[in-house]
Amino acid sequence: MTESARLPSPSRAAERMRLHRERRRRGLRCVTIEVRRSEVDRLIERRLLAPEEQGDGRALRRAIHKLLDVTLGRVW
Repeated sequence: MTESARLPSPSRAAERMRLHRERRRRGLRCVTIEVRRSEVDRLIERRLLAPEEQGDGRALRRAIHKLLDVTLGRVW
């Protein structure tokens, strides 16, 4: 049996902390925001979000990132 097969896998909490530390090293911060229906509509109007994706959280996150890139300029 290999040594890695004997090691217990990290707990979910340990994995979350590892990812948190990695994001901080990369200069990222995680925030939670509430988005109004009208704001989602504006993302669709600006073609940053497809209408069929408006209920998809990942697509909404990508659209908000695109909006930040467009308005603030890509800084990384």
